[in-house]
Amino acid sequence: MLRPILMTAFLTGVFCAGFAMFIDWATEMLMQNQVIAISFVSGTLGSLFAQTVLGRWRDKR
Repeated sequence: MLRPILMTAFLTGVFCAGFAMFIDWATEMLMQNQVIAISFVSGTLGSLFAQTVLGRWRDKR
């Protein structure tokens, strides 16, 4: 049950990190590792929050 939720959160974080790399390349405002780290954490926590709000933590029997 927990694995699909964490996998979704991880994939969201990876997507956000990749998108942030593109934004960093386009704007060059922050150091690249800062942008990647902030985006990964933000995407992961955002996904976990959304899944919690939507009730995906509940067992669907």
